[in-house]
Amino acid sequence: INGHPGNYVRIAGHWRLEECHPSGCITDLFIQMSIIMVLKQTLSNCVEFLSPFISYKLRKMKDRRSRVHSEQGAEDRTMESWKDNYRLGKVHIFSLFDEFLEMVIQYSFTTIFVAAFPLAPLLAFINNMLEIRLDAIKMTRLQRRLVPRKANDIGIWLQVLEGIGVLAVITNGLIIAITSDFIPRLVYKYKYGPCANNDTEIDCLTGYINQSLSIFHTNDFEKLTQVSSMVYPNTTVCRYRDYRTADEEYSYSVQFYHIFAARLVFVIVFEVSNF
Repeated sequence: INGHPGNYVRIAGHWRLEECHPSGCITDLFIQMSIIMVLKQTLSNCVEFLSPFISYKLRKMKDRRSRVHSEQGAEDRTMESWKDNYRLGKVHIFSLFDEFLEMVIQYSFTTIFVAAFPLAPLLAFINNMLEIRLDAIKMTRLQRRLVPRKANDIGIWLQVLEGIGVLAVITNGLIIAITSDFIPRLVYKYKYGPCANNDTEIDCLTGYINQSLSIFHTNDFEKLTQVSSMVYPNTTVCRYRDYRTADEEYSYSVQFYHIFAARLVFVIVFEVSNF
């Protein structure tokens, strides 16, 4: 998608597409998932609980001040419970919808990207143990009572969760096959590495990094990315992560097609075995 040195894909002929780190895109996905599952959920719980709590305390203080300057009769005391409930935070028709939506989004992140962040289910469990208690306090003490309705199940949310489960199986298969280095490592181990020649004295992945880097001649750089000979003297070639030949066309190597075929086979087997 992003091209290669000497032939990068550019938007309007100027801006290059953002690329992943040479270590792979799985690292960026891991960092993003850790921020979502730890920092975002913690801040969301704090805001979700503290916002109605502070609002309730402010309304209660305001009501106490108004009581001091007004006379209360015996008739007002009989309505005290109604007034206490009126001071609670307002609820609307989408209050319960928001709670379901929050859980569905969390379930989506946990299942769809679990291959990139295996700690997601554990962090979701810890978060929900705390959140279920905060929501109970919020619904019983800080908000007005919701109008109950009879229901046999959770409605359309059940179909949504089933759809997310199917999407999670497809996505995890693609993450393992395409985003991670699982397949390229296996191909190198059994086809190009030392173990392919029955040499078991050294590790089977020895030389994998060098094999995964292609050669590019610096003379073929684009004008926008031309390397100055004064900065890097006597530099004729550089290495970049891809599986291409070192000829003039920089076409895909045989190893690329081996890896591509192995990825397709893995995706097919993975999806069929889970459906």
